Amino acid sequence: MWKKTIKITIFLSLIVSLIIAWSIEDWSRTVHGKLPSKTAVILHAVNNNLVPLDPDLEPPGFLANSGKKSQVTMVRDEESIQLNNEKEIPVRIYRYSDAKEAPVILYFHGGAFLEGYGSIDTHDNIIRSLAARTGAVVVSPGYRVAPEHVFPTAVNDSYRSLEWVYENAERFGGNPEKIAVAGDSAGGNLAAVTALKSRDSNGPDIFAQLLYYPLTTFKDIEFNSRSTYDSGYYLLSKQVMLKAREAYTPEEEMWNNPYTSPLEAESLEGLPPAMIITAQYDPLRDEGELYAEKLHEAGTPVNAVRYNGVMHGFVSFFEIMKSGEMALNESALFLTKASDESIPLENEYKLTVQKAPAGLNRVKEEAEAFAIAAFLVGKHTFTTVTK
Repeated sequence: MWKKTIKITIFLSLIVSLIIAWSIEDWSRTVHGKLPSKTAVILHAVNNNLVPLDPDLEPPGFLANSGKKSQVTMVRDEESIQLNNEKEIPVRIYRYSDAKEAPVILYFHGGAFLEGYGSIDTHDNIIRSLAARTGAVVVSPGYRVAPEHVFPTAVNDSYRSLEWVYENAERFGGNPEKIAVAGDSAGGNLAAVTALKSRDSNGPDIFAQLLYYPLTTFKDIEFNSRSTYDSGYYLLSKQVMLKAREAYTPEEEMWNNPYTSPLEAESLEGLPPAMIITAQYDPLRDEGELYAEKLHEAGTPVNAVRYNGVMHGFVSFFEIMKSGEMALNESALFLTKASDESIPLENEYKLTVQKAPAGLNRVKEEAEAFAIAAFLVGKHTFTTVTK
């Protein structure tokens, strides 16, 4: 009897494994080619509402890529930034408890400039990770967003945040003479714009700008990536981009303003060294890379890196995506070098392409993709049976 039970168990296990493998293969096939398994599984889960789109959720321990746990206490502070109109915005700060004269990273969260699309809460994992990896004091303001607040409110809030950081850095163990700006997507736009505005206004010095897949222009420019990957399957759609433009920049004349579209700035000279990270499957890819090229032409040292096999927002999934982990490690290294003033200006512009994980990392990614897919298939089956 027990031999028959074992045979049945093995047979059922093989059937389930084949179903999971077939599912991954099916999810990986797109009109743009075959996706890496991990990317395909995550996109399938998000696009079919099988898991919430909340990168701050803790992944299962066996899937985490977060590396060694720090033995130094991390401190989180919640404060408010007083604005010039007597209003205030929230600000979250991460730092080591023993921070002293540490560099400061002013991080602007993504979210299409729209209410409900992003906040300091949805991007908390990136903020924490940058603080842990760099030893910097990381400050993230909750700037005001559309549709209630149109341009230039977010820009003014962002620049006021820079001033606030300069005025208060020492209270948190930070060095006001060592401030970097960073952000992703809409936040990458605000980071680039804050660097521009500080240059134009003779504001606080900024030693670096770290831009993850930034939006760099609101104008109707024919970028190949915008037309190819705008369906929304890769976590950013043309519909959302148009909604953001209509809400945040309702007047067409705003689209030419360098503080909404830094790609349209008359001059990009005198800006801090930049790292610009883009994703292969992202409608914002081409404009981010063009901005990197224009910064280089203006004499700014630039590290431009495209990660293949991943989608818009991939850094937020660093706990379960090796490419996100690699991007954060590269970011930490860049910020350390920039803080030491050791980023050279190369003779020619160069775009580095990071391929999808290979070798043992690929094996690990495939195994994790299989585990996640098994969970999703099981969840779908259970939901169907219990309806």
